[in-house]
Amino acid sequence: MSENISIGGFDMSSKFWRVFLVLVTVFLIFAGPTYISYVLSNVLKINYIASIVTGLVLFVVGLVLMMFLVRKKIIV
Repeated sequence: MSENISIGGFDMSSKFWRVFLVLVTVFLIFAGPTYISYVLSNVLKINYIASIVTGLVLFVVGLVLMMFLVRKKIIV
């Protein structure tokens, strides 16, 4: 990557930030709607519908972050 991509104070040419953002994306897409919903519903005794909506929101945030990473050519 020859160009220095800096977005909001993050140096996107740094290998650490690229790997970190990919891991956050994977966590949001896979663990958000499953494990987080389970923890909210069964462990913390939050309303079932609220936990499902929270999982859905985390899933959508993960997809948006993945689209961002693909557009910036971090995930190819």
